[in-house]
Amino acid sequence: MTASYERLSSTDAMELLRTGDLAVAGRLTDASNATLYCTVSSGDTAAACVYKPVAGERPLWDFPDGTLAGREVAAFAVSEALGWGVVPPTVHRDGPFGEGMVQLWIDGDDRVDLIGLSRDRTHEGLRRMAVFDAVINNSDRKIGHLLPTVDGHLYGCDHGVAFAEDYKLRTVLWQWQGEPLEPGALAALDAVHRQLERADSPLSAELRRHLTGPEVYAVRRRVDLLREHRVHPYPSPDWPAIPWPPV
Repeated sequence: MTASYERLSSTDAMELLRTGDLAVAGRLTDASNATLYCTVSSGDTAAACVYKPVAGERPLWDFPDGTLAGREVAAFAVSEALGWGVVPPTVHRDGPFGEGMVQLWIDGDDRVDLIGLSRDRTHEGLRRMAVFDAVINNSDRKIGHLLPTVDGHLYGCDHGVAFAEDYKLRTVLWQWQGEPLEPGALAALDAVHRQLERADSPLSAELRRHLTGPEVYAVRRRVDLLREHRVHPYPSPDWPAIPWPPV
């Protein structure tokens, strides 16, 4: 029996993703890198998931080869440290085509107009996602990477091209640029700051595992700047502000 994400606690989902048997069911052909739809199972429990093997990553000029899967796992670690659940449970493990990223599959609410959602100024989850993207320096927040669920929660996916040292924030979520960060966002950033200050924290350990030393330092610097200026960031004048295509 395949369990949906609603029936699995985060702890159970992570254990299943780490240790379950991974079976490939098909490929998501719209993805630029190899992205496989799978079932992960253990005993009587099974769930749908996405598996992105490192071997299927397309080389990029501005990111080291073979690092995109690890960056997706690092993005999950930041999401957990913020306490917002922006990223579905995600692990780095071996699979049928070698090591890669495995992430719990999220059934999006197909009744939601994603273009309309991406322009919403009142959606709390969307505004939190804008802050999350600023922390991880997401260079590819497209409309199609928004995953609203039927229970009202908002997830995001495809965070492989993130955590660059240079400021490369590209997103469709610029509607709050220059506006004050909300108190809840500042509290979440303070929590991340405290974890980054401790070398033995789960967040610090996960970032060191998947990012370079300068990239980890850049995460700390971005968090410090957000806490210092207390506003949503502006686009860079030296980098395209919106990914292409935006959808």
